[in-house]
Amino acid sequence: MTTVDRDKATATLEEERERLVHQLAELGADEEGDLTGDVDFGDAFADAAAATAERTETLGIIDALKHQLDDVDAALAKIAAGTYGTCEKCGKDIGEARLEFRPASILCVDCKNGS
Repeated sequence: MTTVDRDKATATLEEERERLVHQLAELGADEEGDLTGDVDFGDAFADAAAATAERTETLGIIDALKHQLDDVDAALAKIAAGTYGTCEKCGKDIGEARLEFRPASILCVDCKNGS
């Protein structure tokens, strides 16, 4: 592992996880990204197009948040397994600056960019 502080990374990732779960809940979704039924997109026929557009936008945001949450969970699992800071694709160390900037990184810059 690179010299990134695991305790600091864990704390940062846990805070990020709480934020993402909170955002999902505000959008009416659970941690799995499934709608909980707490969201009303409107039932009036005249508003059908607007409701469909709003629902599509909301589902897109939920999907993006769920992917971010998956990345955070994967990074936390790597910390627990002792493999945090190692690229999942090439096995090389992920740069310290990258991990400080984006603690949920599981790929090095080269692999992320497809090099």
